[in-house]
Amino acid sequence: MTVFGLSSLFIASAMAVERALATRAPHWYSSHMKTSVTRAVLLGVWLAVLAFALLPVLGVGQYTIQWPGTWCFISTGPGGNGTNSRQNWGNVFFASAFAILGLSALVVTFACNLATIKALVSRCRAKATASQSSAQWGRITTETAIQLMGIMCVLSVCWSPLLIMMLKMIFNHTSVEHCKTYTENQDECNFFLIAVRLASLNQILDPWVYLLLRKILLQKFCQVANAVSSYFNDGPKVPPISLSNEITQTRSMKENT
Repeated sequence: MTVFGLSSLFIASAMAVERALATRAPHWYSSHMKTSVTRAVLLGVWLAVLAFALLPVLGVGQYTIQWPGTWCFISTGPGGNGTNSRQNWGNVFFASAFAILGLSALVVTFACNLATIKALVSRCRAKATASQSSAQWGRITTETAIQLMGIMCVLSVCWSPLLIMMLKMIFNHTSVEHCKTYTENQDECNFFLIAVRLASLNQILDPWVYLLLRKILLQKFCQVANAVSSYFNDGPKVPPISLSNEITQTRSMKENT
């Protein structure tokens, strides 16, 4: 969960930075961003996240069985198993670092995607002199904006509850492990469990966001939406039959009989 969760957030953030550079500094991007740079960034993200996830092996933080005892995750505070103060501070540091890194990746992704949308809109307005070019750029801008907003919505819905909940538990010096012994925080424990499930769902939804928001699928969706809208507004339309067609159909029916 730690490795795949943070790596997906960091890769999404790196892709957002790349898009922002490509739209706002295209000359610098074309001269500096090569395939080797992309591979190095991906490898660096994976190695950095893996090193961070292995910090509990060095005694910084720990993974514990969480309530209701069916899953394991980062401990957000002092556990109930007699841990010392040094280990408790390690738990707080590890959990805080995970939440802050995740929120930072979300902020960078949002900022870069908004910068990309703004740059595309500005370029679309600049090309408004030629009608054909303007229509083409308007279509590209709309498709890109829809895809980027879909990515941001999925990331925020899946990850924000968990990361904010972790910071709240750290500041309140509480942990999900207390749900085993204290019943007054049952609602908070249930919400944390839902937040973890949402974060786990993000790894499944991410590829589908890029697939479902492609150009051809967006066009099909718009066609279906227009057809449904026209059906409810104007009712079912029967294609008109001209007089010549009606006479031809009548003659053919008589000949058949």
